[in-house]
Amino acid sequence: MNVFSMRAFGYVLIMLLGLLSAAPNLLPTSVANKLPDWYSHNTLSLGLDLQGGSHLLLEADTQALFKQQLDDASDQLLSFLREQHIRYSRGDNSQLQQRSFVLKDVSQWPQVAKQAASLNLLSNGRSSISLELQGNKVVMQLSEAFQKALLKDAIDRSLDVVRKRLNETGLTEPSITRQGKDAILVQMPGVSDPQQIKALLGTTAQMSFHWQQPSPSGALMVKDRQGMPYFLETRVALEGTHIVDAQAAFSQESGQPVVNFKLDSQGAKLFGDMTKSNIGRVLAIVLDDEVVTAPVIRSAIPGGRGEISGSFTMAEAHDVALMLRTGALPVPLTVVEERTVGPDLGSDAIQMGVTTGIIGAALVLVYMLAAYGGWGLIACVGLSVNIGLVFGLLSLFGATLTLPGIAGLILTIGMAVDANILINERIKEETRNGRPAGMALKAGFDKAFATIIDSNFTTLIAVSLLFMFGSGPVKGFAVTIALGLLTSLFTSVSLTRLLMQWRVKGKERQPMPIGGLDISRWMPKKEVNFLRGKVPALCVSVALTLLSIGLFFKPGLHYGVDFTGGIMMEVHAPGMAVDDLRSAIERQGLGEVAIQEYGAEHEFLLRAANSGGDSPAPKVVEQLKATIVAANADASFPKVDVVGPKVSGEFADLSILALLIAGGGMLMYLWLRFEAHFAVAALATIGLDLTKTIGFFALTGIEFNLTAVAALLALLGYSINDKVVVFDRVRELFRREPEADIDSLMNRAVTSTLTRTLYTSVTTFLALLPMGIAGGDAVNSFALPMLFAVVIGTSSTIFIATPILSILSKRRAAKGKPQLRPTAEEIQQELAHLP
Repeated sequence: MNVFSMRAFGYVLIMLLGLLSAAPNLLPTSVANKLPDWYSHNTLSLGLDLQGGSHLLLEADTQALFKQQLDDASDQLLSFLREQHIRYSRGDNSQLQQRSFVLKDVSQWPQVAKQAASLNLLSNGRSSISLELQGNKVVMQLSEAFQKALLKDAIDRSLDVVRKRLNETGLTEPSITRQGKDAILVQMPGVSDPQQIKALLGTTAQMSFHWQQPSPSGALMVKDRQGMPYFLETRVALEGTHIVDAQAAFSQESGQPVVNFKLDSQGAKLFGDMTKSNIGRVLAIVLDDEVVTAPVIRSAIPGGRGEISGSFTMAEAHDVALMLRTGALPVPLTVVEERTVGPDLGSDAIQMGVTTGIIGAALVLVYMLAAYGGWGLIACVGLSVNIGLVFGLLSLFGATLTLPGIAGLILTIGMAVDANILINERIKEETRNGRPAGMALKAGFDKAFATIIDSNFTTLIAVSLLFMFGSGPVKGFAVTIALGLLTSLFTSVSLTRLLMQWRVKGKERQPMPIGGLDISRWMPKKEVNFLRGKVPALCVSVALTLLSIGLFFKPGLHYGVDFTGGIMMEVHAPGMAVDDLRSAIERQGLGEVAIQEYGAEHEFLLRAANSGGDSPAPKVVEQLKATIVAANADASFPKVDVVGPKVSGEFADLSILALLIAGGGMLMYLWLRFEAHFAVAALATIGLDLTKTIGFFALTGIEFNLTAVAALLALLGYSINDKVVVFDRVRELFRREPEADIDSLMNRAVTSTLTRTLYTSVTTFLALLPMGIAGGDAVNSFALPMLFAVVIGTSSTIFIATPILSILSKRRAAKGKPQLRPTAEEIQQELAHLP
């Protein structure tokens, strides 16, 4: 077997494995059931926006966690001071991050410090508390290392408790993952109303037993549900951690719902002893700072079993029992982001995504066939295999397919053929220069390869930042684009090359005409002086950019709930007019709620701003739903988004950071691969493209949300891809003709790559066009700006990027600097001529 055959065998094997990995997604259930589970389950899972469900982001209350630890440590140390008769007075403890007390006798400080070190205030061998003497005041703080370890442990334990609670509810395959340092992301397919789940996960379920104290002095005051105060001993008589089982039941005496609990062996002994010694006293059971029951102990209670009664409904009793069984959360969790998608909306999204994707792919394939004939068919085969490989890899990694992911796949289809276009156009050039088929094929691939690498790598920089700083669906978009670029690179240098080599086998010495629509007959035969109008072009571009900046400030962007925070709710209310809906909401006094007609008839979009605090008022969504249902019993809520101000602020910060880092990363890469003036010209042009696209958002009123940020980063990748192809040709010409006239050289570079620039723009535009027309509001923030970006990016490549590069190149030449750093071969040649 020769080298060519071995390489072909390896390529084919890899592609077959990739396509086999994708196959389970298309197999009917009857066939899949006959296959091994490990293979049939190798499928893509659908995101909540495609199958319906709820998404909750729960943030840990770190202040409460640290406060509890600091209070415990402070109590331990102060107890020692009292036992040793060390006189002190309490300091100002209004600051959450520290506790302090004032020593009456500073000479006793060494004794205090020694005792603090000997107390159980250590964590993993390190001191958990830092103690500092400031004059005669002792300041206690949690050490930074201990705070990190404490938070990590609390989140780990919270993940376990949340998982147990959701499993107890019988939910189908909920996804529970850590998000950042202090949050937990819960995704629940099929849950269209997460109210009960929110209550379940937002309840800490810290339970403890306290004896009632006769005197209010020094007592812990806790109220019950009716607001009746109880004065309890601060010391915990029995921790709720001793509960090993709890079940909801009906009381045999009253017939009311109660919770029966069982203690572990140690807890049973403690409970028996303490009830035996305290007959006649009131024992309060406190759950999350609320007295749920406070019976008088009439006799000793052996066996470790008890009953909690507290005017429960049966559903409440079930929830309390569930929380006691699964354990208490070590830290309070607050819902800071909530998104709900109804199943009907999800199925519509799938149909829309698949339909627009198939139409877009078909348009691209038809165009390639028309443009290149039989060689276009090779590109179509490569593109089809490329899509299969993307699905195969997504399935292998257990990825989740979202609506932005489908949008990313459609964009990938348009961009993936760019490699084939580059190769075909290079081969055409070599053929026109008189090379036979074999040599033209080799030279075309060799010259196109470096350009393909540079253009794809710069796009990957933007995409990788989407993955690093994005969340949820935006990450799915980034993964899809990244995999699509990598697989297109593989198929272009493997499958496409193999098929082309097979096509010319035996005809290597003959001319190699590429069929299809030969637009070269309409293209300029000589270089076009694109730089002739560089001053007007730059002036128009800058003027449009300034206008876009003005539009950014007024009327401004139409920010989505991702950035403003608050509530956005889609409502379908048959037979209801917008005035009726507004009147119903205003009568309930739910604050300012913006209502607009949306989509089809009797469909509305409601927006409510944050009501203050760290998250939207948790009851507003439920109050809105209840109000609308009371006014129209047939009302439904296809989609609900709730985002807290902290989360929306983080989204904004991360979006700006991602754009800045993407620009910086591209600048560095182009600086290293080309030269400084190439990098500056590319980034300046992209900056102009970016501002115009933001102006497009402001002018059209398209919602600016996280999907819009994905569009901007995709624009960065697409636009830089386009510029790199032209700059690569400029670099090639500079190497070949270092003394040539700069403007003439630039014009030749643009003219020689013009066909490729237009072809790639057309294929990307065609791939996105069906989604832009029929994609609906769910993807408008991506598809429409990307269509605009394709047009603006293509025009800037031809009329803006090279004029800027020309100006910078002439300035560099005037300083006597070479346009390019010498290659390794040039350095060796210079060294060889040295004496």
